[in-house]
Amino acid sequence: MADPQRARKMADRIKEVVARRLDKGLRDPRLGFVTITDVRVTGDLQHASIFYTVYGSDEERADSAAALKAATGMLRTEVGKNITARLTPSLEFIADALPDTSAHLEDLLAQAQMRDLQVQQAAVGATYAGDADPYKHDDDDEDGDEDVDGTAPSGPDARV
Repeated sequence: MADPQRARKMADRIKEVVARRLDKGLRDPRLGFVTITDVRVTGDLQHASIFYTVYGSDEERADSAAALKAATGMLRTEVGKNITARLTPSLEFIADALPDTSAHLEDLLAQAQMRDLQVQQAAVGATYAGDADPYKHDDDDEDGDEDVDGTAPSGPDARV
């Protein structure tokens, strides 16, 4: 197993090489506006997963995925020429779900903010249910020597 630092450096180099080659352009008209977001290399440096996003509609995303799949061999050759490794890793292109996930989270946060505003507006004129002071107070029983009805205690428990 290779050093994790070496795998990270190789992933960065693969990301740079593939992005530069895509920037030059491929001869495939299906390829849209592709952005390489991340590259992960396995510990043995034999396989690289390349995450990408495509700006556009679902049809453009599908076309770009097909174009990248068709260009995988050419891109692997390009990577092999530009890295210093004994073996060239196999490449796999994976559509990155991060933009979709972040858009979903943004929608959820907007909904939560709207609900907070609704609760805040409902609380403006609200009052508490019941009495202002719901606790029972006995003002006349200050020293504790009177019963509830106001008479002095009598019987065996009475103090003398």
